[in-house]
Amino acid sequence: MEELLSHCPRWVLPARGRPALCAVSGGLDSMCLLDLLDRWCRERQAKVVAAHFNHRLRGAESDRDEAFVRDWCAAHDIAFVSGSGDVRGLAEREGLSLEEAARMLRYGFLHREAEKLGKYAKIYTAHHADDNAETILFNLIRGTGVAGLTGMAYQQDGICRPLLNVTREELAAYAAAHHIPHVEDSTNGDPDAAARNYLRLEVMPRLKQINPRAVEHINGAGRRLRVVDRSLEEEAARRTAHVEVREGRVTLSKRALAEAPDAVRPRMLLRLFDLLGVGRRDITAAHLNAILYLTRNTLWGRESRLDLPHGVTARFCRDWLMLETRPQLLTEVQLLPGCPVIWGDYRVTLLDQPQGEGLALRPWQQGERMGLTVGPAAPGDRLCLPETHGGGRSIKRLCLDRRISLSERDRLPAIYAGGTLAAVWRLGVDEAFSAPAGEPCRFVQITKIEKEREHEK
Repeated sequence: MEELLSHCPRWVLPARGRPALCAVSGGLDSMCLLDLLDRWCRERQAKVVAAHFNHRLRGAESDRDEAFVRDWCAAHDIAFVSGSGDVRGLAEREGLSLEEAARMLRYGFLHREAEKLGKYAKIYTAHHADDNAETILFNLIRGTGVAGLTGMAYQQDGICRPLLNVTREELAAYAAAHHIPHVEDSTNGDPDAAARNYLRLEVMPRLKQINPRAVEHINGAGRRLRVVDRSLEEEAARRTAHVEVREGRVTLSKRALAEAPDAVRPRMLLRLFDLLGVGRRDITAAHLNAILYLTRNTLWGRESRLDLPHGVTARFCRDWLMLETRPQLLTEVQLLPGCPVIWGDYRVTLLDQPQGEGLALRPWQQGERMGLTVGPAAPGDRLCLPETHGGGRSIKRLCLDRRISLSERDRLPAIYAGGTLAAVWRLGVDEAFSAPAGEPCRFVQITKIEKEREHEK
């Protein structure tokens, strides 16, 4: 025991008299961890509880695993709790992979059980050095920034991982020396069952052939990058220390962004989401790049917006960037390519080709510089549509002809090109701005938000 735990920082292990909840699948890694924690806790008048979550994905085999862990705990006088959930149902309802849904239900169960043990209880999982190296590689090939290359932390979000410096080979030797049994998940030996399996069964053995210390070196790089990641976070925190924070809004100057190193700017934006109170989950590099794009390409005096996860709107105007959760006014907003804008009941996105419903406008012609904007249509504005035979009619008249009420009319997205009305949703595109069918165009995609929500259900 002492040999394995010598690789682990003492502060991660349960303190004297404090309870520990050990996640136990029945596999070799978690059974070794349970044995280690049980021995550690008994010496310190502490208590370990084995927690098994039955995913019910492998029929009788899943029940076998639960029974195995329960019986082993009973034989060794270790407290045992179990839980289960409808993994497939959650995956279908939320559009998740089975792995994601299983993880969500499993960790929800672990956190609930830990709460029952009191505020000092910690959750322990058997992630080890090989798991950590696979995580770093998986994030690398999937696409990630510095944070994703740091690997797992010894302790994060209430989860403790004391075995991160212990290899799978060392755990196998410990199990053999102490006669610790385990059960095998039949899917673990199938490289096609999951991407993680392929990495573990096919990729990692080949990397170890190149260098037997591959796992050690990958983890070492992760630790060094963790230092870099921490430094970037500290610098971002320093540069956003005086950000204006109000209910439902945070404001940062363009100057503050411009003065920061390139590597720090995305971290500053992530800090804004923290300060707004919505957190960073689901905020991707693409979202951060789009926000920075707003700050570089919005014309002076114009306002541009970007629709973001968690009901957040990024708004840029006159050298100030604002992230807001409150409803946006129906004012005139600049459209930037690929940056969706919530405008009233609609999501409006400027694209370079038709996609879904929207308005097709002819490409920019030489000499034209002003961008496209979306805003409310003024009743006195006019559109020349094919049915008006070149004479043009007022927006008010066209809406009356189509039985569109005044309240509806004021909420229809109107597209302006260089200050001139080019199109109005549900009415059409002015002949002067119309793009012939099949020809290159600027496409303003317009989606009713209520329809999006119905589709998601």
